[in-house]
Amino acid sequence: MRRNPLRWVLMGMAVVVCVIGVLALLALAVLLLWNALVPPLFHGPQLLYWQALGLLILCRLLFGGLRARGWHGHWRQRMWRERWARMTPEERAQLRERFLGRCGPGSAGAGAASTAPPA
Repeated sequence: MRRNPLRWVLMGMAVVVCVIGVLALLALAVLLLWNALVPPLFHGPQLLYWQALGLLILCRLLFGGLRARGWHGHWRQRMWRERWARMTPEERAQLRERFLGRCGPGSAGAGAASTAPPA
């Protein structure tokens, strides 16, 4: 069975149109919310549509990063879980000590993990 390349092109174009549509609706939502809240509350300027779109993209860059989120977003967590399952109990204890020395309570360095807290 041969795949129809025209079908894939049309599906790709449909995805692009949907992404542009969602982005346009999000920009419109930002525009309406900004213009409804910021000028009356803080005496700020009103935004135009393109400014709202730019603000939306700027917020994504500053707070969301550039990488896509999705079903493959937790690959690092899976990797650590598999690594933990392969470790011996001694290796696990060693790793715990290393992490507690760096991130644990009073993590002033490696010496902080070796001293026991007063009882």
